[in-house]
Amino acid sequence: MTRIIRHKILQFGTTDYVRSAIAEQADLSAFKEKPTPMLLVGVFAIGVSFVIGWPAIAALGALSIKIHNPWIVAVGGPLTYILSHLVFLFGMYLSGAVYSLILLRWLTRISMEKLLAWADNS
Repeated sequence: MTRIIRHKILQFGTTDYVRSAIAEQADLSAFKEKPTPMLLVGVFAIGVSFVIGWPAIAALGALSIKIHNPWIVAVGGPLTYILSHLVFLFGMYLSGAVYSLILLRWLTRISMEKLLAWADNS
């Protein structure tokens, strides 16, 4: 079993993505830079999506109970939930993709360096 794992680690280590992350010494220095307005708008949109999500649906439910009309939450709940997802995805599009890729490259480099060292010593 260890031989199979070692082989898969070495095989994964030969991919272009892993080799370039290690060769370029991928790091987190991009997080030290001043955030761009697009990043700030994206983070704001992500925050708004959380407010639009369950709290808004709970408010619709309370309103539905108060005025005795279940259609408010039956129709408004799913629509509000869909809207919150769309706002979240918009926020991730504006801010998350770039920083997520930077973090993923750094994690790939760190983990694969350790795994490859282990696989070579086994």
